[in-house]
Amino acid sequence: MKSSAATAPAPSGKAKNSPAASEKHATFTGLIGTLCMFPLRAIINTCVALRIHPNVLTLIGVIINVGAAWALGFGRFILGGVLMVCANIFDFIDGKVAHRLQLQSEFGAFWDSTLDRFSDLALLVGLIYLYARLGRDDYVMVAALTLVFSIMTSYARARAESLIEKCKVGFMERPERIVLFMIGAFTNRMAGVLWVILILSILAVANRIYFTFLALNRLPLPTRDGIKGAFNRAFFWTDERTTLPYDAWVIAILAFVWLVPPEWLGDPTASGYGLWAYLR
Repeated sequence: MKSSAATAPAPSGKAKNSPAASEKHATFTGLIGTLCMFPLRAIINTCVALRIHPNVLTLIGVIINVGAAWALGFGRFILGGVLMVCANIFDFIDGKVAHRLQLQSEFGAFWDSTLDRFSDLALLVGLIYLYARLGRDDYVMVAALTLVFSIMTSYARARAESLIEKCKVGFMERPERIVLFMIGAFTNRMAGVLWVILILSILAVANRIYFTFLALNRLPLPTRDGIKGAFNRAFFWTDERTTLPYDAWVIAILAFVWLVPPEWLGDPTASGYGLWAYLR
């Protein structure tokens, strides 16, 4: 990973040490992505052969995600996880199919991003409904705040990019949220997942506000050198996916979700000490 001193954002607002400037390494997240592409290529090829319009694929994905939200709302986490996997296959391939069929359009981009926000809201509303049914006002509030800051993460970037060229900073973006929801559903660790998404979404919004302030005022980015630079790099996230720092964050997040006992978090749907019981 290339490390550089603080550099002033370019006049367009894009930082010289932005994610695009990072060097890539062989990482386990990159390997997982490569392996997942094998079945996805077959699905993409089938959709192209059938000439299915990408906007239809986007809509199908959202409808399935609404089904996932229903499953979460009634505590059927495994079903919800399966439906989320299916939904996000459609969410992933629509852009690839649009490119292959030469059907990219401004409306298609608007349609895709708008329905993505709807899907995010639906999943979290499902969890809010679940915790309300269980009489857990504390987790109703956690899920509601997660919903607010998840949407604010996307809004902050969209608004910033009406003023500067690029504002792709902050770790917790939509792909990370969706994968974490799947992990929470399949392993019944949704409480830990919600806390991770909430805290890192708040941090992502703060990152984007700060980055936009620096870019608009032609100020240098925080240093990435030394101890202070390590702190800045962890909490002012500008690294790409499938890099070593990204892998480190993923490992830390998974360790929290799977090792922190549900009992400690007051998890409404899980109990006991989980994996921690085997490590004591």
